[in-house]
Amino acid sequence: MNYSIDRDPNRTLTLILYVLYIVAIFSAGILAIVALFINYLKRNEVRGSIFESHFTWQIRSFWWYLIWNIIAFVPFLFLFFTGDNVNAFAGVAFAATLFCVAVVGLSWVWIVYRAIKGIIKLNDNQPMYH
Repeated sequence: MNYSIDRDPNRTLTLILYVLYIVAIFSAGILAIVALFINYLKRNEVRGSIFESHFTWQIRSFWWYLIWNIIAFVPFLFLFFTGDNVNAFAGVAFAATLFCVAVVGLSWVWIVYRAIKGIIKLNDNQPMYH
């Protein structure tokens, strides 16, 4: 057991940030923004350690998660092109909602998967992939 890594305060911080990314789902993403801010704020302090790769993993996870959530809402833009046709509006709204729910749901599963994978690597005192 490597006690210098196990007792490093950055280990605890890294774990807390992973947890924030997971529970951010229930805070409309606000906790993910907090975690991202901390990632960028503390990034220089973890340079050269295994935690640097975890911070990079977390930052990339956030930005991809954000991109997928933006993509999820793009189909709603088509509502502006339905004009006064109620049937077209209803059809587009229904399809956009299904697409949005599917993509947001998959992105939630993906961000939780990435956080759990990171926690497992952190627990094993291993760096994350870059």
